[in-house]
Amino acid sequence: MDRPLFIGHEIFRTSSYGRWHPLRVPRVSTVMDLSQALGWLPKVQFVNSPRAKPAALTRWHTRDYVDALARVEATQEPTDEDRQRHDIGSVTNPVFPEIFRRPATAAGGSILAGELLRDGGVIYNPPGGTHHGMPDRANGFCFLNDPVLAMLSLRHHGVRRIAYVDIDAHHPDGVEVGFGGDPDCLMISVHEDRLWPRTGGIDNDAGGNAFNLPVPRGFNDSEMAFVRDAFILPRVRAFAPDAIVLLCGADGVEEDPLSHLKLSNNAHWDVLRGLMGMAPRLLVLGGGGYNPWSVGRLWTGIWGILNGQAPPETLPPEAEAVLRALRFDGNRRGKNPPEHWFTSLRDSPREGPVRDEVREAVAFLGKRRVG
Repeated sequence: MDRPLFIGHEIFRTSSYGRWHPLRVPRVSTVMDLSQALGWLPKVQFVNSPRAKPAALTRWHTRDYVDALARVEATQEPTDEDRQRHDIGSVTNPVFPEIFRRPATAAGGSILAGELLRDGGVIYNPPGGTHHGMPDRANGFCFLNDPVLAMLSLRHHGVRRIAYVDIDAHHPDGVEVGFGGDPDCLMISVHEDRLWPRTGGIDNDAGGNAFNLPVPRGFNDSEMAFVRDAFILPRVRAFAPDAIVLLCGADGVEEDPLSHLKLSNNAHWDVLRGLMGMAPRLLVLGGGGYNPWSVGRLWTGIWGILNGQAPPETLPPEAEAVLRALRFDGNRRGKNPPEHWFTSLRDSPREGPVRDEVREAVAFLGKRRVG
């Protein structure tokens, strides 16, 4: 693979979870449009995501659950069993017209990435990152678990040792279910303490191979830099993975409505830069992120970094127009967005003290070995 590949699809432009759901905002389409406006996404690097077939999805999900998703998409009416057993049709996991096609397309991109990375390379699948999905039920906006399916695909194509690094604000409970206890998978999660799903305590090692670092509210760029250099990068380096899967959720950025962290997008980009080159294969997935400006800018910057492009200090008019066309109805952050959300990709750094509780947590995890 000569250059990084970007996996996307137009279904993410036209599909929404509903008018008031956090996933009503455009995310993947914004990244596609911004990357094209910046001249970063030539056709030769774009891959149209396939829709995963049920047989591929049932490598981890149950057949009953996959069949239920397909049936509910056709009827738009979940049964009582769909709600009670599979949590299809709840407030967080609502019925919408593409309830099967949309997650199956994101999963199809992650499964394809595992195949394309067989001989090495870099792939970006921003539709991916649905790390809460469970084998038999939807969970936390996630109908399928594409990170698990991506890692199973890597394994199917001969990749053994996988480092999974998750810097989403929420703990990847579904991925722990999928790979907990696997000695050839290192799992690292940095997530907000006591935030939904309220799993991933620091003493939870998921069978010996997981390092969970719950961080306090107000977690800042300086603290993420400390965690990166003292914890994430040394652990991954010592593990010597054949592949790294980075889930780069944008919901830890200060302006996100669903978390209480104080990061700028520089913190995420610097974690990515640190991991690049540490394994012959790198797959970067999206994840959370519910402010259309902050997620679009952060994720576009990821694609630029993967291609050696420095985020411009001032966006060209074509890229600025993409950001000015966004709306964030129903949220106070959408009423008077600051000018830099339109004119730049990069946030101002949000530095601060590295608190003792962060240092102590890193020291605690530093004493542990992979089981």
